[in-house]
Amino acid sequence: MQTQTQSLGFSMGDSRRSMQGMSYSDAVERVETLAAENAVVVFSLSSCCMCHVVKRLFCSLGVGPTVYELDDMTGGAELERALRNLVGDSQAVPAVFVGGKLLGGLDRVMAAHISGALIPQLKEAGALWL
Repeated sequence: MQTQTQSLGFSMGDSRRSMQGMSYSDAVERVETLAAENAVVVFSLSSCCMCHVVKRLFCSLGVGPTVYELDDMTGGAELERALRNLVGDSQAVPAVFVGGKLLGGLDRVMAAHISGALIPQLKEAGALWL
């Protein structure tokens, strides 16, 4: 299954406006808005191996996450800082949201997968039907 990659300056309708220099609260609000728009959202950096792993995991489960590559987005650095605080770790990405709720980074996604909790969360969010 393909992932859906979004770039704020390219395929999002109202998001062409510049986000550079946005306040922290604006960045958090933008992250929350983007996270709520799809069942599974991954904030990523295109060169991050941990991001690649989490995207491949979802694809292997039959889930096509919406992926926001922060290094390709206008204002991506501000969003990355907001995510670092939301995730509560020095590593801001990958930041995974399921059903609009923060699941966490790779460690929490893998822990949920190994424990068997990930599939029910994906089903509840409408990302999986079987």
